[in-house]
Amino acid sequence: MAPTNVTFPRASGADGRPALTGQSLSIRVSFYREELFRHWRCLEQQREYYSEKTIDDVEAAILKLMRHVDRLCTEDRGEQVVNRLLRTIDGITRLSASTDSAPLH
Repeated sequence: MAPTNVTFPRASGADGRPALTGQSLSIRVSFYREELFRHWRCLEQQREYYSEKTIDDVEAAILKLMRHVDRLCTEDRGEQVVNRLLRTIDGITRLSASTDSAPLH
């Protein structure tokens, strides 16, 4: 007879949540990179409304975040950092307020 009270060990981060590994990490990193790319495209469409310095600074932040998002997603507070930076970038691009974005289900 098979045991009914089987528990499986889980790797977890410092905050007690399960650590992202393998496919779930890959999916999360892809999602963040796609979001960053969407913000970059939106920024390009709004170029005329911002100074060149603002555009350069936001583009540099987006590119840096794209380069490091995979590492950040494996760190304890990395996802919080990525989310905070995305919200900051969204404050400029206003992508989340866009009416032409598809609804999430």
